[in-house]
Amino acid sequence: AVLLAGPPGSGKTAIATGIAKELGRDVPFVPLAASEIFSADIKKTEFLMQTLRKAIGARIHEVRKIYEGEVKEISIEKAPHPYNPYQQIPAGATIKIATTEDSKRLTMDQSFAVQLIQQGIETGDIVQIDPEGGRIVKLGRSRRSVEEKKVDLSAVQVLDVPNGNVLKEKEFVYPVTLYALDMAAARRGGDIFSIFFGGRESKEIEPETRREVDDYIRTLVQEGRCELLPGVVFIDECSMLDIETFAFLNRALEQELAPIIIFATNRGFSSVRGTDIRAPHGMPLDLLDRLLIINTKPYSRDEIRKILEIRAGAEKIPISDEAIEYLTEIGINTSLRYAVQLMAPAFELARERKSGRIEKEHVSYVEKLFVDVKKSVEYLREYEKQFLDL
Repeated sequence: AVLLAGPPGSGKTAIATGIAKELGRDVPFVPLAASEIFSADIKKTEFLMQTLRKAIGARIHEVRKIYEGEVKEISIEKAPHPYNPYQQIPAGATIKIATTEDSKRLTMDQSFAVQLIQQGIETGDIVQIDPEGGRIVKLGRSRRSVEEKKVDLSAVQVLDVPNGNVLKEKEFVYPVTLYALDMAAARRGGDIFSIFFGGRESKEIEPETRREVDDYIRTLVQEGRCELLPGVVFIDECSMLDIETFAFLNRALEQELAPIIIFATNRGFSSVRGTDIRAPHGMPLDLLDRLLIINTKPYSRDEIRKILEIRAGAEKIPISDEAIEYLTEIGINTSLRYAVQLMAPAFELARERKSGRIEKEHVSYVEKLFVDVKKSVEYLREYEKQFLDL
């Protein structure tokens, strides 16, 4: 686990966002504000456990036999509806699919025939049939079929005809989280009352259900059919957590299946919530001893200028060097956040005055309209007697 400790506006959340982008698509990243734990309608420990399980991914590999190829012929058999003889319903189907080297004719029952109609499958489509799962997937349309129809625009993906045999073994990869598996197992084992009488479904997951999921995943890992992807939980404002929550997280870090937890705080010495103990960053010392602490420092002048230039480029805001320099001075004297927030109204003012970019006078004008925290505090002290005290 890691602790990002530094003053406000020193880039703690930016570091966490950068980590999330570097992790990759299948690695879970779960951002969390400490105040969310106390606003949930379930127990704090259950909410935290669900959050930790959301941050543990699993990539399950499964090899299945499938039929794959281009549809050459398709025939759907229809029969009268059992309750309405004037209505026809699909009763079965016969389909011929082919690859570049093989072809096969398949007969199907009603469930497959219904899927053929629902997906609008016709000759020239590339399909994938999973006989074990009972599913047909339309992958796209063959390039030859599209060229024959001479269509300029098509929303269907154009594919080459598969090669090899029609019946083949193919590996499927399913990225899931342990939380998703927990929910699936909990729904499968729901109580009888909620099924028949519409009772309120429990939002908490039983420990036995989680143990079953853990045993299942552990078995798949031992068989080489699954790989675990420990993700990241980012807890902002961690000084808002209480002693019970810290105790739970302290124990959770010792578990075999545990994600990486990144805490962030801008507190110095403060009381641990729920106790009278004053500790660094408002966190218990036994938990701090387990953390790798990264101290973030206020930005330098060059860093503030670079961040403002990057932000202007991302927002597509043209700005002069003189205005950037003036905003840099504002960021040094007040805060980077205030300097960044002035860019939007300054750009609107520049457009109103028919200017192609933000100039120094635009920033100076909006700075007088929107004051920073220091000026607001000075104003409050000056007119303190005229404000209402409740």
